[in-house]
Amino acid sequence: MGLFDFLSKNKPERPKSGRDLARLERLIGNKLSQNYDRQEAIEELSKIGTAASAAVLLKRFDFMLDPSITDQEEKEACLRGIVAAGEDAIEPIRNYCKKAESLTWPLKILSEIVPADRVGDEILSLLDQFDTEYVRNVEPKVQLLQALESYPSEEVRVAVEPFLGDANEAVRFNATNAVFAVNDAASIPAFVAQLEAEESLRVKNRIAQGLAERPWTIPTELTGSVKKSLPPGYSLKGDRIVQG
Repeated sequence: MGLFDFLSKNKPERPKSGRDLARLERLIGNKLSQNYDRQEAIEELSKIGTAASAAVLLKRFDFMLDPSITDQEEKEACLRGIVAAGEDAIEPIRNYCKKAESLTWPLKILSEIVPADRVGDEILSLLDQFDTEYVRNVEPKVQLLQALESYPSEEVRVAVEPFLGDANEAVRFNATNAVFAVNDAASIPAFVAQLEAEESLRVKNRIAQGLAERPWTIPTELTGSVKKSLPPGYSLKGDRIVQG
């Protein structure tokens, strides 16, 4: 046997068919798989660098393992494998995010693949799949809103303001933070409307605090609503909200 025959025989063979990918998907998507087998599958898929391999690698983020160090190492390896696919991985990530229970890792991957000036737009496109009605798992909405705090823009303000009235208190709180991060006085009417409708003292305090911290003036037509809605510790002096 020649040297090249030997090297060829020992070189890992890249999957060439849907059957190969299905086999690797069974290994990666099953937390009961042997760690060694799952890690080999991750390495094999990472070498392919296609949309299809990225879609399979994303399935590893569906579950957690003990010990946590093994879980972290495997997920970091998957991240690198997906990033290796470049922009081909963007559509699989979008599709994964539509059903994922958590978006922590997909958002981290997007930030490494997508140019910095497009990351905010990608996050907004993911948020667009949600409305303000009740959902069983609010974590994806919360994570998207938290991420948008780093990408303030007029588009973010317009897209996030409706979530000030979301059915879930945690979503409303994080939407408040994201809108305040844009720092645009055009949001005053939306904040005042939510201040009046809000039942959560935590959210009311956050809105009042944010308005008091900024040199924004309350329009005359909204002062009556503000006076009735401010939480304890805040008051309206002239056209400004103050604390104390």
